[in-house]
This record gives sequence, C-alpha cells and structure tokens, in this order.
Amino acid sequence: MSVEWLSSVYDWKAGIALIVMVVALGKFGRWLVFKVPAFQGVREQNRALDKERLGRDKYPPMIKRSIRAGMWTNLAFFFVMAPLVVSFEPRPLWRGLFDIVLILMVYDFFYYLTHRFLFHAAHDSRFAVLRFFRRVHAVHHQARDPSHIDAFYVHPVETTIGQLLFHFTVLGLGLAVGGFHVVSVAIASLVYIQLNTFNHVKFELPGYKVLNWISFKHHVHHIDMQKGNYATITLLYDKLFGTLD
Repeated sequence: MSVEWLSSVYDWKAGIALIVMVVALGKFGRWLVFKVPAFQGVREQNRALDKERLGRDKYPPMIKRSIRAGMWTNLAFFFVMAPLVVSFEPRPLWRGLFDIVLILMVYDFFYYLTHRFLFHAAHDSRFAVLRFFRRVHAVHHQARDPSHIDAFYVHPVETTIGQLLFHFTVLGLGLAVGGFHVVSVAIASLVYIQLNTFNHVKFELPGYKVLNWISFKHHVHHIDMQKGNYATITLLYDKLFGTLD
C-alpha cells in the first residue's frame, strides 16, 4: 500500500462529517421521537426498570467496560477505516438507498452466523474457544426480560466483536464497490445503532405493530440460550435458516 494511494483515497473530511452526522442525527432523532407522548411513556417505563437494574452491583462496572470497548472500536472506525471508503462524491438516490440496504443486510448475515455459531455454541462443545464465547455471551443473557439498559449490559469482548463486524462490513464493501457517500454510511450506522438498542426496549403500544413485533422477538431470544432469532437488523436470515422463534 503506497503513501500516494493512501493519500488519494483517505478522505479525512468525510470521516469527520460522518462522525458529526451520526451524533447530530442521533440526537435529533431521539428528540423528535420523544415528542410523541406514547414514546415518552415507554421511555419512562424503561427508565424505571433501568434504575432498578443499575442498582445491582454487577451492572455499572460491566456497562462501563462495554462502553469503553465500544468507544475504542468506534474511534478506529471513524478515524482509520471510514475515511478510506466514504466521500462527498455525488451518487444517484437509488444508489444511496441501495448502499444502505447492502451494508445492513450483509452485516446482519455475518452477525447472524456469529451470534448463532459462536455466541450460542453448545455448552459442552469440545472446543474451548467456543465454550469461552458462549460464556461471554451469557453475560448479556442474564437479562431474561430485558429493558433499555440491557442493550449495554454486554461483555466488552462481545461489544468489540459486534462493532468490528459492522465496521469491517462497511470497509470491505466500500473497497469492493468503490466507496460510499458519507450520508449512506451515516444512515446505515444510525439504523445499526438504534435497532441494536431498540431490540431490548420493553415496547408494548397499540397501533405500533411492527415495533412491538421487533421488541417481542428479541425478548423471546432472551428467554434462554436455546431460543432462535439470532439476526439483529431483520429476522430474514432466521426465517431462511429455520431459527425464527
């Protein structure tokens, strides 16, 4: 890899813009959502549950370690990986939408495989490494009926693996297809972040069938380590491979 090639593809301005977009759009989106009274009610319900869980000695240190692991992997993505594959180069609307779907579905496929065959490996597997990753994931599965905070109650090893799957999906696809517009990656990143969090929210509201279903299906997954529903963006791969519970 020559310095000339690297300097020609490394767009640090687009990388900075990506960080700003993800943070700003995330904050604006949450502000907008919680203007809806029904969603405000859900937030208050989850806050009450979260407060009780944060009072347990095991929660705050694990969450802190998970957040720290996520911070370092995100820094590597935004400052090292993303500038190699994002730019301000104009693209047709259809291409931007296609790129968003491509990133999310390819990531979800690899997450499905990782979640099913690594984190849910048999407890008596003869491979010590698989037993280790199952124990790592079991930390998160201590929450049988999760609320919002349980999206962050994750072993730092699992946090790092999950985020790197998304980051390398963006990097690999970007190098393969000639890069992405920064807005496409920003939107894909927001969907990835928000759905991974929303999956754990206790959400039961009349009139929001799809959102209720998304939350319910992941809560089913948390009942024990034997349940399916391994994908995180959609449950398409669970449907295709017979693991939809």
